[in-house]
Amino acid sequence: MSDLIQMGEQAVAAKYKLQCLSTELKNQALQVAADLLVERANYILDENAKDIQRGKENGMPEGLLDRLKLTKDRIDGIAEGLLQVKALPDPVGKVLETFERPNGLYIEKVSVPMGVIGIIYESRPNVTADAFGLCFKSGNAVILKGGSDAICSNIAIVTVLRDALKQCEIDENAVQLIEDTDRAVTKEFMKMKEYVNVLIPRGGAGLIRSVVENSSIPVIETGTGNCHIYVDKDADLEMAVTIIFNAKTQRIGVCNACESLVIHEAIKDRFLPMLAKKLSEKNVEMRGDKEACDVLDSMVPATEEDFGKEYLDYILSVKTVKNVEEAITHINRYNTGHSESVITENKAVADQFLAQVDAACVYVNASTRFTDGFEFGFGAEIGISTQMLHARGPMGLRELNTYKYTIRGNGQVRG
Repeated sequence: MSDLIQMGEQAVAAKYKLQCLSTELKNQALQVAADLLVERANYILDENAKDIQRGKENGMPEGLLDRLKLTKDRIDGIAEGLLQVKALPDPVGKVLETFERPNGLYIEKVSVPMGVIGIIYESRPNVTADAFGLCFKSGNAVILKGGSDAICSNIAIVTVLRDALKQCEIDENAVQLIEDTDRAVTKEFMKMKEYVNVLIPRGGAGLIRSVVENSSIPVIETGTGNCHIYVDKDADLEMAVTIIFNAKTQRIGVCNACESLVIHEAIKDRFLPMLAKKLSEKNVEMRGDKEACDVLDSMVPATEEDFGKEYLDYILSVKTVKNVEEAITHINRYNTGHSESVITENKAVADQFLAQVDAACVYVNASTRFTDGFEFGFGAEIGISTQMLHARGPMGLRELNTYKYTIRGNGQVRG
């Protein structure tokens, strides 16, 4: 616990220094960090290889191994994310609102950093650099607690990031990594309300539930992704096949992958064989209701659990419906508030879907895979918030600031 307290004290000291940094110096540090990540890619890949080997020995599923794996291209992408953050406007100190009271008090609502942000996440080492970039540019210190699966990768990336800060003569404790992988340490971290202003979990349902239930620090909940695509009777079926294939198979181990298909009964006989043929290229197993099973002999009967499951695998649930209202009801019952899409050429159906589906991101005629800070132009993301308060959807720089009121007077007293 003493090590955690020391980290907390260092983060608190660093946050006050970060709040005073100029945009120019922050951008310089992000540039240096991006350059160093690329320059030292072989070191990072060597450490990542240790994590991959250990994961294989422990029987880690293919989807999770894909999340864990780094390549030179992925490291280039991580560096590019930092450069995109560099290019974004600095959110700190922006005047959000001004007004004057009848008594002459002049009030400004100004954006300010949250302070110290704690992030608990699983086997995605790219989160390490993404979290640093967003927290740093938004003026926050960050304490990271990655999973044991990616510990070597995370240590390597944080070492590079701290070296970049040192080169720019910035307190390297702007980013710290808890290297102890004991779960008891994670639970202690969740209680560090004296030092950490907000805690953000990023990972599977079990991790998120544990943080929400055990943390004494305010939590921004990022959700798992049981993402649906509804194919309407007025859909362009060729487009639907292309979109579903992308959303399901491009990367199976990500939260914005399509896990559930909803299909209008009027087109199931035409569409399901088309889709099955395409998905067979990736050996995707389809688990459907009785109506879907009647169309395809290869369809596996779905259970109730299938409709609410984030597979992170080459599996897709299939539900047939009579109309868009039934589709919306099904999606709102089983979704996780992440990303949902409708494929239709009917504007009224599209508008109804957009208005009534309860999720952070709702699409028309597009893949759910676009729910991503990079794709939204936020640079990187701290996570996809599926809750209602403060932030929703991909969380970028602005979502990592809060605000305060500054009030200027000339002697006013309250009567």
